[in-house]
Amino acid sequence: MAKKPVTSRSGRFLKLAGMTASVAGQYAGQRARRMFRSENDDGAQSESYTRMAGQIADTLGELKGAVMKVGQIASQTQDFLPKEFSDALQTLQKEAPPMPFPVIVAQIESELGQPVAELFEYLQEKPYAAASIGQVHRARLHDGTDVIVKVQYPGVDDSCDSDLKQLRMALKLGGLLRMPKEAVDQLFGEIRERLKEELDYLNEADNLRLFRGFHQHDNWVIIPAVIDSHSTRRVLTLELVEGDHVSDVTPERYDQDTINLIGHRIFTTMADQLFRFQCIHGDPHAGNFAYRPDGSIIMYDFGCVKKLKPEIVESYRKALVAALKEDYQALDRHLIDLGARVESQPAVDEAYYAMWRDILIVPFEQDEPYDFAESDLHKHVAAKTSTVFKYLDYFKPPVESIFIDRMIAGHYWMLKRLGVQAAFRSELEKYLDVAS
Repeated sequence: MAKKPVTSRSGRFLKLAGMTASVAGQYAGQRARRMFRSENDDGAQSESYTRMAGQIADTLGELKGAVMKVGQIASQTQDFLPKEFSDALQTLQKEAPPMPFPVIVAQIESELGQPVAELFEYLQEKPYAAASIGQVHRARLHDGTDVIVKVQYPGVDDSCDSDLKQLRMALKLGGLLRMPKEAVDQLFGEIRERLKEELDYLNEADNLRLFRGFHQHDNWVIIPAVIDSHSTRRVLTLELVEGDHVSDVTPERYDQDTINLIGHRIFTTMADQLFRFQCIHGDPHAGNFAYRPDGSIIMYDFGCVKKLKPEIVESYRKALVAALKEDYQALDRHLIDLGARVESQPAVDEAYYAMWRDILIVPFEQDEPYDFAESDLHKHVAAKTSTVFKYLDYFKPPVESIFIDRMIAGHYWMLKRLGVQAAFRSELEKYLDVAS
């Protein structure tokens, strides 16, 4: 039997508070048990972390909203969380279970002020997609226009601040946050700001218009138009623009040349947004992109958009140039400018930078096409994450650029799932030179 969704602020608070108390109790018990062991029992600690992380992931998935979105982001920042926690949160990347249809109908009618039958010729009951803060339903306007209607879950925006406070407390009391308080303040402040924007669908409508302008000359980038008459802060109606999910990009319909063309276009849109527009799509996962056999790319969901400071883009560019040139003293300085390195700490061992550079440079190190389908770059990264703890006091979450890192990681997975074979070194160098 499906659980009744928790939509009230008090209900969400109690659910999260219960989770926090349980996690804190488990952590305290774990610490007490360690006092009576002659040495640390890594297996017991890992088992304890797995239990705590599983409970947190289950609760965030049930509540959806801000905490589920933070869980999705946290699952991608493995440098600052125990592996067991990151692994458990990976489950939140999957499509969320939908809200009951009557809840969605009531939210639409409350926001648009009319019965659904007067607003739409039909509204499909089965969700087109379900995510962390809302879900999408297919519909048709009375003038025959096919649309999708994005509906925010009730109570999500009102509970954002209290949700984040409870989640932060749970992570702290569970011993799961491996960062100084100042860094945690900055990280949660940035996430809160992006979430507040993402919870305002009128802001997303503005973002859609902004990115349609950015890509107006790229006829292979398709971004849906906003239906203003049927859009509010919690309901967003867009023209229906369909394409193939990455799982449907198969050899029967897409030959390798088309897949490679799409790969180059993905790289171009990413680099243009970073270096030319200095404004990036901050949520690049498979559900937010679709493709067509003519090589077109369709982009959805512009709730999470990060406008970048020019000096941050410039520091990022310089850091990339320094890494390509293996100038690790310069790289260290640029990472300080980027806010990723603690300036008061001594210079980081160049061998440490060289290790990461040699892993991350692989797709760009030669002029021959790199086969992303066969890439195991992510495995090499995962194998070296334990080395991060040696330099934990030297680095901090790069708050201003965290969404750049998220964008790049998301695009890597898209290129891998598509099976792109492409050489990006010359294209990357072109952007680095143009930006200078």
